[in-house]
Parts: sequence; C-alpha cells; structure tokens
Amino acid sequence: MASCFYPSRNAIASTFTISPLQQRRWQTNEPSQKEPNSSASSERTHEQQPAANASTEDKTKQELQKKEKQIAELQDAFRRSLADQENLRQRTRKEVDSASVYSIQKFAKDLLDTVDILGMALDAVPQSERTDFQNVKSFKDLYSGVSMTRIELLKALKRHGVEPFGAVGDKFDPSVHQALFQVPDSSQEAGTIMSVQKEGYMISGRVLRPAQVGVVKEP
Repeated sequence: MASCFYPSRNAIASTFTISPLQQRRWQTNEPSQKEPNSSASSERTHEQQPAANASTEDKTKQELQKKEKQIAELQDAFRRSLADQENLRQRTRKEVDSASVYSIQKFAKDLLDTVDILGMALDAVPQSERTDFQNVKSFKDLYSGVSMTRIELLKALKRHGVEPFGAVGDKFDPSVHQALFQVPDSSQEAGTIMSVQKEGYMISGRVLRPAQVGVVKEP
C-alpha cells in the first residue's frame, strides 16, 4: 500500500508564491504548543488561592481574638479601678465620721454627769408636788428652769448623735447594759430590766455609756 505524502507548509510556500501577510495569517492559525502548559499553570493558581485565603482568615481571626482579649483585660482593669475608688471613698468617709465622733465623744461623756445631776434634782421633788408649789413662785420658777436646762442639754447632745436608751421593761443586753443587782420576781420574765439607776447613751450607734440597771431573776 502506497504511503501518503503531505507536503509541509514551507514546501507549499516554496512552490506557490504567498504574500507575507498570508503567511502570517497561516502561521497564526497553527495550533499553539504552549496552551497545555498555560492551562496547568492556571489550575495550580486556582488550587493555591483557597489555601492563601484560608491563611489570611486564620491570621484575621487570631488578630481579632487578640484584640478582644485586650479589650476584656482593659474593661476588667477599669472595673477594678472603679471598685478601688469606691472602697477608698467609703473608707475615707468612715474615717472622717469616726474622727468626728471621737472628737466629741469625751466632751459628750463629761456632759452626761451634768444631765444626771439635773435629773436627780428634778426627781428630788415628789411627783405630787410638781404641779402644786403652794403659791411659792420662786420655787416653781426654779423647778421649771432646771427642767428646761436639762431638756435643752439633751437636745444639744442629740444634734451631735448622742441619745439616751434603757427603760424599765426592756430586755437585758450585756453589750449595752450593766447589771448592778438582780431581784427575784415571779411576775416578770427573767432578764427583764426592772429598775434603771442611770440611763445609757449612744453616740452615732456606739455605746457612749452603758445603762446601769437592776434585772429580774428567777425566784
């Protein structure tokens, strides 16, 4: 069987007269030998792009987590700072209040003796005679003056946080009462205050002087 012979383009070009323009067109239409390489390179680029995107996302997440951690630390430090300031403010206020109380505590305690003496002077007058002075005006004025003096003194003490406590019928409390004696009495509950010898006084919630009392005990 005879083999077929196909002349090359160069052979044809040498046999026939072809213009340079036609030859360029002819060569341009020849299949490119580099297309497979270009396609492979494009595929590799597409394969590498997702990996690059994933790496960028990981870095972004890491940076975001780092910033969030820094923000949380700053917020925590800010809250601690506010708490410290509030604690300092409260502590300073307590110290100022304590200093104020301490500055008048001794003076107020000294005045209590005067209050007691005025009270004893008033108690020396029998109850039945306090409204009938047998027309002795000077004695009546004296009693009224002593009573008003004691009342005004107690008002002045109260303005500075000093107030009396301790009354008959109260329950005995060793933290604020001082028991001078005990009396058996079956008609009252044991531990009940049945007599007040000296009133107690508080200053701003603290015991300035305990109340001196007599207490009921079991028969």
